Parts: sequence; C-alpha cells; structure tokens
Amino acid sequence: MITSTLDGVSVSTQASVYFDGKCVSHGVTFPDGTKKSVGVILPATLTFNTGAPEIMECVAGSCEYKLAGTDVWLKSVAGEQFSIPGNSKFDIRVTEGFEAYHYICHFG
Repeated sequence: MITSTLDGVSVSTQASVYFDGKCVSHGVTFPDGTKKSVGVILPATLTFNTGAPEIMECVAGSCEYKLAGTDVWLKSVAGEQFSIPGNSKFDIRVTEGFEAYHYICHFG
C-alpha cells in the first residue's frame, strides 16, 4: 500500500536542500514526537550517511540503492521500502529519464 497522506502532523515549511538541489525534503513531526521526512530525489547518484536506522518508503517513481559493504544495486518502486542500519551509509541512484524518486524517510 502506498502512503498518500500523513494526517495530524506538523510540517516544517523550510525545506532541507542537499546535493545542489538534487534532494529536497521537509521534516514531519507526529503528535507522539515521531519524526519523518518527506521528499524527492531528482536524477543523480548520491551517498547518504545515517545516524539512526532509517526506512525509505517509495511513494512514487523509483530508485536503485546500494547498502554499505555491498556491491549490489537493488531497485525500489512505488509501494516498496528498504531499510538502512544506523551509523551506516547508502548510495541511491535515480536514473535520468525516469520519474523522480518520491519518498518518506522513517527514522528509527
């Protein structure tokens, strides 16, 4: 199932812009204090570092990702998600000519 709305949340109106605008996200806080981010990655190959564990949920478009310590690119499409351990990193690739990767990042 694809998450299409997040109800009852506070949204940061100031965007976080990374990699010269290739990744733009907004912070979301739930009433219980849970934090997530909602964003988009434009065509590029980027490397992200994690503090806490993360789950990347694809809500539109697609990407390929490669976790630290592996050489295998895996695909994630709308309705799918993948997990990244804390204190790690991952590469994400959005291919030119395809729809941008729209995501919700769930912080653990």
